[in-house]
Amino acid sequence: MTRPGDPAQARPRRFSLRARVMLLAAISVGVTVALVSLGAYLTVYNNLYQQFDDSLTERAMAAVESPTVQSRVQSIPGAFLVSSDIQIGLLTATSDMIHPRAGTPPPWGPPELAVARGTTGSSLRTDSATDMRVIALPAGNGVAMVLAQSLEPTKRTLSDLALVLLLFGGAGIVVAAVAGTAVARAGLRPVERLTSATERVARTMDLRPIPVSGDDELARLTHSFNTMLDAVSESQERQRRLVADAGHELRTPLTSLRTNLELLLAASKPGSPSLSERDRTEIEADIRFQLDELTQLIGDLVELTRGEAAREEAERVDLVEVIERALDRARPRAGEVEFETDLRPWVLTGDPNTLERAVLNLLDNAVKFSPAGSVVRVVSRPLGDGTAVVEVADAGPGIAEEDLPKIFDRFYRSSEARTLPGSGLGLAIVKQAVERHGGAVYAGRAPEGGALLTIRLPGVPG
Repeated sequence: MTRPGDPAQARPRRFSLRARVMLLAAISVGVTVALVSLGAYLTVYNNLYQQFDDSLTERAMAAVESPTVQSRVQSIPGAFLVSSDIQIGLLTATSDMIHPRAGTPPPWGPPELAVARGTTGSSLRTDSATDMRVIALPAGNGVAMVLAQSLEPTKRTLSDLALVLLLFGGAGIVVAAVAGTAVARAGLRPVERLTSATERVARTMDLRPIPVSGDDELARLTHSFNTMLDAVSESQERQRRLVADAGHELRTPLTSLRTNLELLLAASKPGSPSLSERDRTEIEADIRFQLDELTQLIGDLVELTRGEAAREEAERVDLVEVIERALDRARPRAGEVEFETDLRPWVLTGDPNTLERAVLNLLDNAVKFSPAGSVVRVVSRPLGDGTAVVEVADAGPGIAEEDLPKIFDRFYRSSEARTLPGSGLGLAIVKQAVERHGGAVYAGRAPEGGALLTIRLPGVPG
């Protein structure tokens, strides 16, 4: 039950699309039928009255020219004897009307009298009192021939025509409404399916695709909607995996932190065995190490999430400058590992900060696996096909064949890397950043035997 002030009560209900299509079809046909019927009626109306007037004029002229017939009293026009279907008479200038005795005198008035007196050449009018068409022509010697014929048959014909047009027009409107309903029902059925599917998605979050039939615009719309559902489903799955993997990775350092803190708290209670200075120092160092891992993991998760957000405004990026800035940041924490560079100019459009973070992750990864005193080789060179590569080769143990396809996955850590610090997100961030710029990432073995990580980016020579 709606209450006063309820928006559902205040807002008037609108016609459905099906009702609007049916109404539009009915109105369109109705207007068309009305215009055609009006045009047909006016055409027939004008033609009938024109034929009526032409016929009456011809009979009046024939009556004027007809020979006179001598009766017992006076001479009369011969037309008096063959005028059973009309009213005929001679009107004199003195307002006397001479007509057949067996007939009715035609109506007359000032227009006919003016013809008799010679002031006008002819007269043709409709007498409203008798609903007759009256014509007057001069017959000579101050006399006018007056003929009158009833308009009733003509009006009856026009009335029958109007009724027929009305009936057929109404039938056409009804047929148009029925046809419009059928067309709307058939044409909007895919729209109803699409609407039901969107309501199902909103209600149950079930992202199954909608069946597609046909190849019209609605089928294309359904294909587009299915593509959107696939994208949403994939995004949900990525989020689900990210949350699950992040929870798994967070569980280990949090468990270690909790264990170490519980040891410290237990040792600080009265009557509990105290910890030696060495044990306390090791526990505190372990806590700092776990906190560093948590900080790095959370930072990498934030970076990964930020990378999935909307793109920043793109700008012109000098790839050599990006690599050199990343090298400046990597050298202080590289220890005894050296960098050997061979950088060729290359320019692209994108986000320089994101690309710098990607290159820095590659450098940090190479340093982590390289022994002290070794060299990490950094090369950037164009390939001649509109792309350039940045290669980072280390002198470490390399990547096992079974690990190569998974090395850029989130939270994936090879057996060699599990004993080293890291979140398992660094190379995933590299892959995401490069793919956002239209590039690709590859992993392989360097000629020196270590790992060779390559990013490939579109652009132009600098």
